[in-house]
Amino acid sequence: MSRIGRAPVFFDDKVQVTVTPNNEVVVKGGKDTETVKLQPTIKARVENGQVVLTRENDEPKNRAFHGLYRALIQNAVTGVSKGWSKDLELNGVGYRANIKGKVLELNLGYSHPINFDIPAGIEITVDKQTKLSVKGANKELVGQVAAKIRDFRPPEPYLGKGVKYADEYIKRKAGKSASK
Repeated sequence: MSRIGRAPVFFDDKVQVTVTPNNEVVVKGGKDTETVKLQPTIKARVENGQVVLTRENDEPKNRAFHGLYRALIQNAVTGVSKGWSKDLELNGVGYRANIKGKVLELNLGYSHPINFDIPAGIEITVDKQTKLSVKGANKELVGQVAAKIRDFRPPEPYLGKGVKYADEYIKRKAGKSASK
């Protein structure tokens, strides 16, 4: 049996978890509502504060799905109760960020500012114009938005300029050396 899939997903009273007849797990909490659609071979049931997943057989594909859906349900429970966040830093002269309504405006050394529309379910905060925080209930969407912002100007190894994750380490390279 999958060791990850075997473990139940615990949740507190602030989170409501229901299983629909369409084999979907709906997780409602203070922040948002998340839905996890399950394969027909994986069944979920809610019993006294925990979600337990079972599978029909021990085929390798079903064993993989068993652990996957358990992790997705755990991420949904954590997302609606605590939320997910990714922190980004802007390194470079003149690199800054501003929020104008539902648009993130980035100045990243190009001849024009980059306007990024903030998707629904995501909250972006800017601190000191060079630190961004992407927050939301959906872990996948938070990571995707943070990666998209980072892709506008990835950090380069010579000067370290660009948009990087706060906990990311940039391996620096030596520049050109003068030869005689």
